[in-house]
Amino acid sequence: MQNATPWTNACLLAVLAAGLALPALPAAARVADPSWTVAAEYTADVSGVVSGGATRAGRYLDNLSVTLDGDLEQAMGWRGARLHMSGLYNGGGEPNALAGTLQGVDNIEVAQQGARLFEAWIEQDLGGSASLLAGLYDLNSEFYATEASGLLIAPPFGIGSELASTGPNGPAIFPSSSLAARLRVGQAEGPYGQVAVVNADARTLGDRGGVDTSLDEGVLGIAEAGVGGPVRYAVGVWRYDQRQDDIRDLTPDGDPAQSRAHGAYALLEGKLFGDAEEGPRIDGFTRLGLSDGDTTDFKGGWQAGLLMQRVFAARPDGQLSFGIHQGWLSDKARANIADTGLDPSRHEEGIELTYADTIGRFGVQPDIQLIRNPGGVRDADDVVVVSLRVTVPLF
Repeated sequence: MQNATPWTNACLLAVLAAGLALPALPAAARVADPSWTVAAEYTADVSGVVSGGATRAGRYLDNLSVTLDGDLEQAMGWRGARLHMSGLYNGGGEPNALAGTLQGVDNIEVAQQGARLFEAWIEQDLGGSASLLAGLYDLNSEFYATEASGLLIAPPFGIGSELASTGPNGPAIFPSSSLAARLRVGQAEGPYGQVAVVNADARTLGDRGGVDTSLDEGVLGIAEAGVGGPVRYAVGVWRYDQRQDDIRDLTPDGDPAQSRAHGAYALLEGKLFGDAEEGPRIDGFTRLGLSDGDTTDFKGGWQAGLLMQRVFAARPDGQLSFGIHQGWLSDKARANIADTGLDPSRHEEGIELTYADTIGRFGVQPDIQLIRNPGGVRDADDVVVVSLRVTVPLF
C-alpha cells in the first residue's frame, strides 16, 4: 500500500488475522465473556463495463471487515458505556477507471489498497435519551443515511456526492474515518437530534501520516434533526470552519482562491406496502442535497428508490432494489469541463437494479447500472456496468 509504512500494514494485518483466528477457539472460550462481540465479513465484487466507458473490461475488488463491540459496563463496570472498533482490508482493482464517472460505481472501491483501522470510539449514555460518542468515527453511519438504500452498490446511495467530495481527503466516511465527537438526543422511534464535530482531515491508522490530531485543516460541523419510526424524515446542515481551495477561481497571484464549503440535505424513507414477516414488503426512500459548489464539482443532487423484501415466498432472504441518482454539476465544474474542449452536461445520473439472496452461507448479489453523461460530459456514451457481489460471514 502506498500510503502507509510496511510496519503499519504488518500491525493492521496482524489485528485482522487475530480476529479471523477466533472461530478456531472452542465455543466455550468465545462465549465466556458475553460483554464482547466479534464479527467479520468478506465481500468480493467482480465489476465490469459492458457498454460505453474507456474500455470493455472487468475488475475484481474486495473488502474484509472485522468488528469488535464491547459492553463496558459488563466488562469493567463503566456504567452506560460501550466500545466499537472496526478494521478494513481492501484490495483489487478500480472499476471506475473503466467507467469514467464522477460519482463512482462500486461502494467498496478505494484509491489506496491496504489495511486500515476504520472506527474506534466509545459511546457514553448521559441519562434519558442522550448519548455522547468520541473517537474515530464514520460520519455516514448516522448522518445523511437511509436504511432503504443500503442494498444498492453505487456510492451516491450511501451519502450525497455534494458532501462526499468535500474536504482535503473527503469527509470521514469509508474507507477513512477521523477523530470526532457526536452528541445525540432522542430514540429510534420519535423525534431526535444529533450534532457532530469532525476533523476535516480524514485520515486514520493505515493512511499516510496516520491519525491527524493537529486539526490544522479545521473541522466539519454537521447537525441533523428528524423523526424516526415506520416513516422517517430528517433535515441536516453542514459546514467547514476553514476555507478550502476553490475548484476554479484564482487569486491575483495565481493561487487557488479560498472558499468555505457548506450545504444542507433532507431525507425521507419508510414502509410503503406489506410486512416481510408475512409476505412481500416494499420500502421507499428519497433524498435531496445542496452545496455551495465552489470547492466540489457538485452543487447538489438527489437519490430515490425502492427496496422490496421477501420477493418470492420460497426465498425469504431475497431482496430486490431499484434506485436513481443524479448529481448536479456546479457552474464552475461545467466551466472547467468546457475548458478541455468538451461539452459539459448539467448533471451526471445513474440507474441501478440489484437483487440479493443467500445460497448456503454465501450472499449473492447480481447488479446492473446505467450511467448517463459519465464524467459530466453531454455527448459521452452511456455506460453500462454489471457486477456480481459475493459476501460471506466469517464469524
